[in-house]
Amino acid sequence: MKLYTVLFLIAFPLCVFSQDSLSSHYKIYSVAKQKIVPSDDITDAMLNADVLYFGEQHNDSTGHFLEYSVFKKLSQKYPDRTALSMEMFETDCQNVLNEYLNGLIREKNFISEARAWHNYKDYRPLIEWAKTNKIAVVAANAPNRYVNMTNRMGLLSLEQLNSIGKSYLPPLPIDTATGPYYDNFLQIMGGHAALGGMQMYQAQNLWDATMAWSIARFIKSHKGYKILQLNGSFHSEEKLGTAAQLKKYAPKVRILNIATFDDENFDNPDWKKLSKSGDFIIVTDPKVPKTF
Repeated sequence: MKLYTVLFLIAFPLCVFSQDSLSSHYKIYSVAKQKIVPSDDITDAMLNADVLYFGEQHNDSTGHFLEYSVFKKLSQKYPDRTALSMEMFETDCQNVLNEYLNGLIREKNFISEARAWHNYKDYRPLIEWAKTNKIAVVAANAPNRYVNMTNRMGLLSLEQLNSIGKSYLPPLPIDTATGPYYDNFLQIMGGHAALGGMQMYQAQNLWDATMAWSIARFIKSHKGYKILQLNGSFHSEEKLGTAAQLKKYAPKVRILNIATFDDENFDNPDWKKLSKSGDFIIVTDPKVPKTF
């Protein structure tokens, strides 16, 4: 393993790298300007938007670094009105998350009881920045037990939950998206035969709707905030998935989205092909080591 790789893996969780140290390993393309732009263009664009969807690849170390950078810049540009919303925490863990952010519980208890993802080290810099700077973090995702329930028995099974269970989810019934999002999902999963019924797609829609509802609920009580939402890229590409669900819960919300890809054509990306996925396209260098 090369020396820079070892140093990167050790240093990344502490965020000691500067923006310049990775500048040759990513490219940010503005679809509106049709050119490569600095990351400041993203935060500047949020002047006229409410929610920024950052569609990530979960193991992309460069993408995680940029998430932290964008979050930090947003909070500095819009002090006291920036929030972070995350697929990586589930709605029934919001209280545990708040307890940690408020300094009431230890990190090891937080990680365990908030059911943090196995690669929590990738998101820890954002959580610690939020904790230090008193920034709200929204646990946005549906509890996994209900996603599994939907995957087995369909969305209608959620009606059997009691009031406590339903309080962690959007108002029922939940819409199942049709059209391009369904077509894209089919393509990724390998066609109708691979799905074995609609339950898997309904579970995907439960994820999307819950994240959207969590954001919409936060917006309702926090007027004028700028919200950075982190989720897997597919959930918000082309402003479909959870971005489209958000427009149902908050029709007037203004959305920007980022789609991130590590691209074997990093030296010469096909921006025309990629640009349909977002307002900003981030291409990262596939040679940079993954976080897992």
